[in-house]
Amino acid sequence: MTNQEMVSKIKELNMDKRIQFSGSSPPEIFIGRQDYPNVYAGVLSPMEYGNTEKFSSPENWFKHKYKIEQILEYRSKLIYSRFKTNIKSPQNSALVKPLSEIAMSNKSVSAEFFLEKPVKFAPIQELSVPIIGNPAPLKRLRLEENPKIEKSVDYVVSDEKLKSTDGIKHLYESNVTITNIVKVLSAGLLGIKDQRKMVPTRWAITAVDDTLSKELLEKIKYYPELSEVRLFHSEYLGNHYEILLIPDTFSFEVIEISLKNKGVWKDHESTFGRKKYAEDVTGAYYANRLAVCEYLNEIRRQAKCIFLREIRPEYNAPLGVGILREVSRDAFSKYPEKFQTTNDALKKVEERLKQPVGNFTNQSALLKEQYKQKKLTDWA
Repeated sequence: MTNQEMVSKIKELNMDKRIQFSGSSPPEIFIGRQDYPNVYAGVLSPMEYGNTEKFSSPENWFKHKYKIEQILEYRSKLIYSRFKTNIKSPQNSALVKPLSEIAMSNKSVSAEFFLEKPVKFAPIQELSVPIIGNPAPLKRLRLEENPKIEKSVDYVVSDEKLKSTDGIKHLYESNVTITNIVKVLSAGLLGIKDQRKMVPTRWAITAVDDTLSKELLEKIKYYPELSEVRLFHSEYLGNHYEILLIPDTFSFEVIEISLKNKGVWKDHESTFGRKKYAEDVTGAYYANRLAVCEYLNEIRRQAKCIFLREIRPEYNAPLGVGILREVSRDAFSKYPEKFQTTNDALKKVEERLKQPVGNFTNQSALLKEQYKQKKLTDWA
C-alpha cells in the first residue's frame, strides 16, 4: 500500500473532520523521541471494536504469516491520538493514567477518544516500529472497560522498589511477550518509584532485547563450545536470514545487505561485548542477539554467531524490528544443518542467497579474524 493509497483509505473511513471516535486499542501505545525530553505520547486505535491484536503485534503477524499488504491495511486504520508531555514529569495525568492502563493490558481495550483537531495523514516512520500514519492531538481519553492485566505485569508495576532490569526479567520469565514488555517499560511503569519515567518506544525495544540477551549471556559464556558448525535459515516478507554458529567462544555479528539499493549495514562484538550502540544495524542487532541467546541457552552451548540478512525487494515498507526477532526465533525452532567446516556451510548458504555469499563474507569482521588467527581450513 502506497502513501496515496493510505490517504484514500483514511478518506474512506471518513476521518478527515471527525474529532471524536470509539474503538478497541490492540492495545498499542507509542512514545516518540523527537524534542526529548518533551515528547509526544499516545494511544493507537482503529474506529472499530473487538479483538484488534492483528493491527499491532509482530508476534501475531508472523504466527499467521500476514503479507505486507495486509499489515499496512491494518496500520492504515490506526489513529495515533497523542499529546505532548515531559517523560520525567508527565503534565497531563488525566491522559497519562488511561494510557498507562492500556499499556499494561494484554488484550484489546475499548476506549472513547476526544480530539483537539481532526486526524491528518502524516506518516511517522521509526525503523524500530511499524509505520504510524494518522496522528491527531488528543484532548480526552475515556476507557470503556477494565483492561485485562496479567498478574506478573500487575506485580512489577506495583513493586516500586524493583529495578527496571529486574522487572523486565521477571516479565520475560513469566512468558509475557516482548511486545507487551516494551509497552510497560515505554509507559514508565517499571523501576524504582523515584526513577520511573517514560521511555521512547524505539529505545524501549532495544533496552528490552539488550537487557534480556545480556542476562542470558551471563550463563552462556560458561557453557562449552559447540562441537560442529550449525546453519539455520528463515524468511518472512522479504527478510531472508542465514545464521552461522561456529565452534568458538561467544561473539556476535550481524551483516545486512539490501538487494534493492546495495546498501550494507554491519555491527559486531567480541566475547567481551560492546560498549557503544550498534549504530549501523540499530535495533535489529539486539533483536537478533536475543534470538540466538535464547537458542544457545536452551542447548547449553556457546559459539561464534554470524547473522546474514538479505533484504529482498518485496520488503518495501517499514514494519519494525519485532518481525526480525520473530524470523530469527523461527530459524532456531528448526533442526540445524550441520557441517565440519565453515566453508562447507557457506557453500550451502550461497545456494539460497540471490547474490554471491562473498558479498557478506568480505564484510565480516569475525570471519576475517578467524581466517587470520586460526582454522584456515574453514575458510579456503
